[in-house]
Amino acid sequence: MSETTPILELRGFQKYYYLKPNLWGQTTATVHALEPVDLTLAPGETLSIVGESGCGKSTLGKAVVRLHQPTAGEIWLGGVRVDKVKGAELKAFRSRIQIIFQDPFSSLNPRLTVHEMLAEPLHNFSKTKSGAQTDARIAELLDMVGLPKDAGGRYPHQFSGGQRQRIAIARALAPDPDVIVCDEAVSALDVSVKAQIVNLLGDIQKKTGMALLFISHDLAIVEHLTHHVAVMYLGEIVEKGSRKAIFGGAHHPYTKALISAVPVPDPVIRRARILLEGDVPSPLNPPPGCRFHTRCPFATQLCRTEAPSLRAIGPDHMTACHFDTFPERKTDHATT
Repeated sequence: MSETTPILELRGFQKYYYLKPNLWGQTTATVHALEPVDLTLAPGETLSIVGESGCGKSTLGKAVVRLHQPTAGEIWLGGVRVDKVKGAELKAFRSRIQIIFQDPFSSLNPRLTVHEMLAEPLHNFSKTKSGAQTDARIAELLDMVGLPKDAGGRYPHQFSGGQRQRIAIARALAPDPDVIVCDEAVSALDVSVKAQIVNLLGDIQKKTGMALLFISHDLAIVEHLTHHVAVMYLGEIVEKGSRKAIFGGAHHPYTKALISAVPVPDPVIRRARILLEGDVPSPLNPPPGCRFHTRCPFATQLCRTEAPSLRAIGPDHMTACHFDTFPERKTDHATT
């Protein structure tokens, strides 16, 4: 793998869920969870997927690690296509890409001690050859995530929420993966604990060189942690680019609205809020044209009939919007 080869690449990545089969087994409803998505993640970098609840972020993360099989498209890991692999090849793929879930309590087996949970991936992926090597690796993992050595003999219910998430991180690190998918990994934690976990992930990334696919709705954390950002709305990427491009010069109206909701830790500074009207449409029946047009204050007839494609608007910055600069809001441009 060359230095320029992305560690993770999605090409035309798509996921539909087919619902309510009738007596003849025919599909009568389709959830458009993910429309064709193209993303790249460089070795040692963090790519954040952001958006409102229900936009497809978690579906993307679970499909990337093959917990859900994608409907169409390709997954490339280190220059090798892996979306169709099975058997031993699938097992090898899963040793290289791990996932941390949102709720650490439900994602940890309550019947296993921490030592047993961390030993499981080491044995499954043949990462250690003896009990002594396993014990040494587990001690190393506990130290990496800031837990004491005696934590190995305890059960998940004996830890706080932040400590349980540290255990989940240690378990994801056990097979020494190239990529870790963080599916809202800090959203269930208290604010102070959340900051500790984010800093821990950053420190581990610097030490190991792993890449992070960080899924979150908290843009304040994303700005602190990430290198690149992809903004999702109703299953589509509407804007993507470097952290500087997104937080310093967001273009899409949806991205601007999300950033305007981030609190500013200064009582003197007041950020102008952009309030979106209406609700997110149903993925069972997404609107034609630009999917955001039903809530966009600048929508025109073109937006209602023609879907914009992602196009470059600057260095390392792409957006899916018909306008370079937005027209003045008029009565006939109001949300429908």
